[in-house]
Amino acid sequence: MIRLALTMLRRDWRSGELRILLLALIVSVASVSAVGFVADRVARALSRDAMQLLGGDLLLVADEPWPASVETAARERALRVANATTLVSMARAGERAQLSALKAVSPQYPLTGALRIADAANAPDHSVAAGPPAGTVWVEDRLLPLLGVRVGDAIELGDIDLRVSAVLTAEPDRGISFFNIAPRVLMSAADLARSGLIQAASRASFQIYLAGDSRSVEQFTQWLRPRLQRGQSIRTLDNARPEVRNTIDRSQRFLGLAALLSVFLGAVAVALAARRYAARHYDGFALMRCLGARSSTLLRLSILEFAFLGLGGTAAGCLIGFAAQGIIASWLGALAATVLPPPSMAPVLQALAMAAIVLLGFAFAPLLALRAAPALRALRRDTGGLGAPSALAYALGLVSFCGLVVWQARDLRLARYMLEGFVGGTAAIALAAALLLAALSRGPLARLATGGSHAWRHGLRNIGRHLPASTLQVSALAVGLAALLLLSFTRADLLRAWQRRVPPDAPNHFVLNMQPDQREAFARFFAANPPRDASGRPAPAAPALFPIVRGRLTAINDQPIDLSRVTEVTARRLVDREFNLSFTADLPASNEVSEGSWFGAEDLAHGALSVEEGIARTLGVKRGDRLTWSVAGSTFSAPVTNIRRLAWDSMRVNFFVITTPGLLQNLPASYITSFYLPPGNDEWVGRLVQAFPNLTVIDTGMIIGQVLHMVDQVVSAVQFLFVFALAAGLLVLYAALLASRDERLQESAVLRVLGASRLQVAWANRVEFVLLGALAGLLAALLASGTGWLIAGRVFEIPYTGNAWIWLAGPVLGVLCAAWNAHMAARLAVSSPPIVALREAV
Repeated sequence: MIRLALTMLRRDWRSGELRILLLALIVSVASVSAVGFVADRVARALSRDAMQLLGGDLLLVADEPWPASVETAARERALRVANATTLVSMARAGERAQLSALKAVSPQYPLTGALRIADAANAPDHSVAAGPPAGTVWVEDRLLPLLGVRVGDAIELGDIDLRVSAVLTAEPDRGISFFNIAPRVLMSAADLARSGLIQAASRASFQIYLAGDSRSVEQFTQWLRPRLQRGQSIRTLDNARPEVRNTIDRSQRFLGLAALLSVFLGAVAVALAARRYAARHYDGFALMRCLGARSSTLLRLSILEFAFLGLGGTAAGCLIGFAAQGIIASWLGALAATVLPPPSMAPVLQALAMAAIVLLGFAFAPLLALRAAPALRALRRDTGGLGAPSALAYALGLVSFCGLVVWQARDLRLARYMLEGFVGGTAAIALAAALLLAALSRGPLARLATGGSHAWRHGLRNIGRHLPASTLQVSALAVGLAALLLLSFTRADLLRAWQRRVPPDAPNHFVLNMQPDQREAFARFFAANPPRDASGRPAPAAPALFPIVRGRLTAINDQPIDLSRVTEVTARRLVDREFNLSFTADLPASNEVSEGSWFGAEDLAHGALSVEEGIARTLGVKRGDRLTWSVAGSTFSAPVTNIRRLAWDSMRVNFFVITTPGLLQNLPASYITSFYLPPGNDEWVGRLVQAFPNLTVIDTGMIIGQVLHMVDQVVSAVQFLFVFALAAGLLVLYAALLASRDERLQESAVLRVLGASRLQVAWANRVEFVLLGALAGLLAALLASGTGWLIAGRVFEIPYTGNAWIWLAGPVLGVLCAAWNAHMAARLAVSSPPIVALREAV
């Protein structure tokens, strides 16, 4: 059986019967295995570095200092303890200043892993067992040119000067977060207290690292868990570094779903190729039935042949996927912030399983029909036949595709959305293609072509005669082209639309941690040293200052918030941390009241709240609800009298919750402001920080640029994968062409017998496919533009004007893709003598 199956495979390969099926399988396996290799490498890297990423066996994180009883309880259980405090601050050297991610550590840090330092930038590094001694700091090498210093020079942090004694090259628990994009400065905890950087209402994170035997760690965890307060959390190896895991997991899901488009199109090509294989072998299997072969024997032969084909396709696809994953891993490896281990064999097994699912779901039903070929078919051609695809074929294909979506999405809710999107989008494209093709073949253009050339008449009529096949061809190519247009033209359009929403003089610097007694001094500094634009004009006035009071939401309508009942992720994150509250009697600029009215005299007298509409929707808060807050050990309650809509892209200071002044003005507060700093004023920031050492100045333009760069890495990886989707779309187009190949040969033979020349037949095929390609390109442009409009309006809430070039690029790409198929169709139509096609039809 094996020898006969291999003989059949060799014969069918030489005749070209299985090449499209194999290519479709290779494309599907290549796209999925590329993502699988990357996912496996990242997962093993995070598992390998789990304890180092954590910094110990257990990590305690809080937004306020931990009580001394926590460390005491840990030491009583023989656990080793280390401390760290992280915050953002300005590092200064002369007239230069730079935002830095400051981390002050105790002498015991790190408990696991190792710090690595170098004596100078680009010098060989070595590991060290503890952090910098008091009076010194270690900095990342990129901070040195920003401040214009070298190892051995001093930099200012707050009220003190510290000497840069080494370049920090590796930190075991360094994460990916918004402020960690800034260069790291590592200092001793002994220097933090005298630096003056920790002020009232300062934003800082306080960590305790613990290490010891597993039983002691578990006992301590059980002791601490019921004593945790709001804003305190326990990080273990299971939930270590969620920001890294979440970023990578989302990237991999996006890549997996992008690869799924290739699998979907590849599966359609497999189904078409398998059905053509069955149609071409139907008579041969009927003859073998005449010679005594059993149905079960024929089925086993077909299954063995397809199994060998699947193994070959998986091997070739995995080789291509292995090459592709190197490119993708170079992008995602930077997000993981670690050196990825070499690929393992696990993705090969996953690719093999995926290939088996595709073959079973989309090729098994035609093979079952092939098994039932009657022996009488060898004598009478009008006996038997494949007929229309059975319900089993549709059921197997649907179940297989649903399984692939769930597998790639790894989330039932996301899988449901993707299935609705795939099925709904495909149905809409197919319906639009069918209607347009019908109108094209029977509408005014067809009537106009009646008096035209033979090529136009026959090409348009062919579209009408092959309407199901033409619809499939147009739909497959439109989806593949739309994916590329979406990630090229539409992505650029969205970025331009977002940039247009941001005014040219929008604030690009934020100042945090200003204390109440510094407000007048800041205004005097701004008046005496105004930043100047390129023409030398000074800034018109000092920017407005806004108070910040940190508070926790504890109850809604006198019902205490139970975190165990808050299941929505965003809502849970919001109620589990401190809000930045502010107070004012006037409606801030870039704020608009969408429900209710702004604070009136009665509100100012008795106290009231204004809530941003997005946060209100997330927390289920409505106008009239009463919110209870805990601030600096005291509580207060007030009703929500209005809901606000914010223009976040104005880049101004905005707040989720604003109160009337009487509720917060007597509580500890810091101040924040934002302003536009024209280019060429870098030294101005240095003078500001030198005058106010405790201030944190954030250059949002630089940070947003770095964040967008990381997003671009993921988008580039996805765009790279869509090349596989386009290849799969072309294979579907060609498979659909082959599905109607015999019919086309017979039609061409009849035309040539009736006097049509080879050139006329070739041009008729070219007209047909050029029209199909142009229509697919138009549908692709429509799909990409519609998706961009939905993303702009529903996700980014920005106006979307579109790009006129997309309506040219779509049809041009469609025509180019169809041109190759037109050339192949023309070759098929004219390369075979008419008598051969007519004899086969008898």
